[in-house]
Amino acid sequence: MASGRASEGADTADGARSEDGTVAETAPASPAVAAADAAGPASGETVRIDSWIWSVRLMKTRSMGATACRGGHVRVNGERVKPAYAVRVGDEVRLRHEGHERVVVVKRLIRKRVGAPVAIQCYVDNSPPPPPREAVAPAGIRDRGTGRPTKRDRREMERLRGLTGPDDAS
Repeated sequence: MASGRASEGADTADGARSEDGTVAETAPASPAVAAADAAGPASGETVRIDSWIWSVRLMKTRSMGATACRGGHVRVNGERVKPAYAVRVGDEVRLRHEGHERVVVVKRLIRKRVGAPVAIQCYVDNSPPPPPREAVAPAGIRDRGTGRPTKRDRREMERLRGLTGPDDAS
């Protein structure tokens, strides 16, 4: 453009030009939303389930996600899925990992791994709360340098751990 003027109705860097020629300020998108949009697929494309669960940080690596799918630990809408299953917005993903089940609903499709604050915005977590941890008293802690435990000490430690009853004479 030789004249240096923006054509009428064209977008400018500051905002959009309205019909009367004034520039309307648009709020800049947050960096998290911009990152998620940049990591998302193009319109009409799909995302593999193993890639999606890795991108939103439900799995540490994509290969772990694929292994979980092959092992039957990933279900989408109640069905076991293969790693190449195309996930869609609104799908319910159930993932068994490290002893507990995660239940998430897909809110946004992303293909690349993003930061944790952005990843949380890509799904709704409906997981049940983890079971409470059992309080375990430390049993059998011996002072350093006291040597090997005697037979009597060993039996007391086993009794504290609950391995044998108080009246076992074996």
